[in-house]
Amino acid sequence: MNKVLRFKKWEDILTFLAIVLSVIWLNQIANKFYFKWDLTEEKRFTISDGSKNVLRELQGDIFIEVFLDGELNAEFKRLQEHIRETLISFRDESKGKLNFKFINPNASTNPKVRNQTYQKLTDKGLPPTTLFDVADDGERIQKVIFPGVIIHYGKKEKGILLLKGNKTASAEQQLNQSIEGVEFELINTIHELSAKSKKRVAFIQGHQELTPQQTIDLTTTLNQSYVVDHVRLDGKQNIEGFDAIIVAQPKTAFSEMDKFILDKYIMNGGNAMFLMDMVQMNLDSIPLGGTYAFGRDLNIDELLFRYGIRLNYDLIQDQQAGLIEIVTGNFGDKANVQTLPWPYYNYMSQFSDHPIVRNMDVVYGKFVSTLDTAIVDNVKKTPLIFSSKYSRIKKIPGLVSLDEIKEAVKKELFNQPYLPTAYLLEGEFKSLFANRFPPKGADKNGMRKTSLPAKIIVVGDGDIIKNEINPQTGKMEPIDFDKYRKSPLSNKEFILNSLSYLTDDSGIINARKKSITIRPLDKFKVGEEKLQWQVINILVPVLIISLFGILWFWLRKRRYESFKK
Repeated sequence: MNKVLRFKKWEDILTFLAIVLSVIWLNQIANKFYFKWDLTEEKRFTISDGSKNVLRELQGDIFIEVFLDGELNAEFKRLQEHIRETLISFRDESKGKLNFKFINPNASTNPKVRNQTYQKLTDKGLPPTTLFDVADDGERIQKVIFPGVIIHYGKKEKGILLLKGNKTASAEQQLNQSIEGVEFELINTIHELSAKSKKRVAFIQGHQELTPQQTIDLTTTLNQSYVVDHVRLDGKQNIEGFDAIIVAQPKTAFSEMDKFILDKYIMNGGNAMFLMDMVQMNLDSIPLGGTYAFGRDLNIDELLFRYGIRLNYDLIQDQQAGLIEIVTGNFGDKANVQTLPWPYYNYMSQFSDHPIVRNMDVVYGKFVSTLDTAIVDNVKKTPLIFSSKYSRIKKIPGLVSLDEIKEAVKKELFNQPYLPTAYLLEGEFKSLFANRFPPKGADKNGMRKTSLPAKIIVVGDGDIIKNEINPQTGKMEPIDFDKYRKSPLSNKEFILNSLSYLTDDSGIINARKKSITIRPLDKFKVGEEKLQWQVINILVPVLIISLFGILWFWLRKRRYESFKK
């Protein structure tokens, strides 16, 4: 009997050693080969292939400071945890070249030090967010948080705000949209900082397009990621070397030679944005009783129609409108100036689900025209931006007057909802000059009848990138902020996303496709059953472990008693 017991003892020891060695061996294998399973329905823990490509090709180290830390409510805890999970995935994919740290900007008890920290973060592009929370005793608490990060790569750094989303949505939806956008915001900045070379973008000139001064806000931002030039089409200028071109609010007609140059560029796989104003008027006459609006002949309709889009000679009136200053009378010896909604200033917050515009805030346009599509083969047409539910079309020619503000309050008159104002075209385009003689003196070398795969974005407004100059201060007014409503706009974001889609071969824009479904809890039920579930979560695991221990002890005792017999 003793021999049997000794044998069983050695058998148990060897089994234990085998288990320990197996665990060590499996741990070594796990360290060498990283893998995980994402069992969530929307694959919230899986990063896109484009993000993986950027992280795998990193040549230097990335360090990210995350300033969303400290005491946060449940909603911002979700955002914090998603940032953490995304950065862990980034770190694993980069093989350790990316590291991060969470920092609480409110950690110091010294108000002066805290204020210095706040100012430093604000200067680096991370404005504070005021958070109002309710304590357990019902007291309303105000907190200052910084939902953003600073990304460091070598000597370069950039701050990015991660709290974004469409302001017309609920607070919960905005936060969810911010969570969905975390991966793109992070990887896009990492790609920008770590890129070996920059793509080239050209603003086309020669037809009274927006001047460099009128687009300086946009080009200043673009210069961080692109090499930006202004190129005048004169019948000789070669634009083949650019990754994308922007035609911004031309006011005079394109010559046949200029159309040939644009067409040839598209045929060779070039990508383009056309920001078009199809209606002209004397804006200075509007306060004096109105102005007559009529179509602008740019001699480019035929070219774009060939590619699959029709520019309409009309204007959109929208109840979701921007504000305009008008004189409504006198206040003493001074003019009484009020800001009122102007239906021709369009607040466009309806978007398709395409990654270029997904979860964006408002795009602000002025005197916007509608677009229609034409039937062409091998070209995919995707609408991007729409007017609001309460909009209508004003046919041109026609009178534009401030008196129309009075009609803007009559919702029943605005019965043409969701009018398309921007389209993405992608595919193989047919040349306008495929079956016609090119202009005299045109360089036909390299000309094709059908294009290489190319992408074109057409918008029925050029003002979306035009920064106004304050006449009193002479300073430029940014295109991503509404000075009257004191609210952010997504005009610049739309252009940046568009150019990223047009020029980037890595596919990082696809990170914007991520969708995370909100599954809200019943707050009343949660409050009512809170204690019950706390007890269950605390006691049930303890009871299960206790029962398992008792069962294991009983089986072990019974086993050894059988050996003794």
